[in-house]
Amino acid sequence: MITIHNLPRHELIGLYATIVSASNPAMVGIEGIVVDETKSTVVVETARGCKRIPKKGSVFRLHLPDGMVAELDGSAITVQPERRITMRIKD
Repeated sequence: MITIHNLPRHELIGLYATIVSASNPAMVGIEGIVVDETKSTVVVETARGCKRIPKKGSVFRLHLPDGMVAELDGSAITVQPERRITMRIKD
C-alpha cells in the first residue's frame, strides 16, 4: 500500500501530480497524470499534451490512491525507478 512515508520507494506512474516548485518557474503549476518516469525526469500528461519535468530542482504534489496528498522533492528520487525499491528512506 502506498503511503506518504513510503512514497519515494513506490511507482509514481498513474498518480495525479502538480508541480509546486521548480528551478524553471514556467513549470510551476503544471498538473496532470504521471505517465512515464526516467532517472532524471517525470512525464506528466496535461490537457495541453505531455510535459517532461526534471526531477532535480522540482517539488511534486502527488495525490495518493487513498485520497492523501503528499509533497515529494524530486531531488530525493533521482535514481532509476526500478532501483528506488532498494533505497533507504531517511527519516
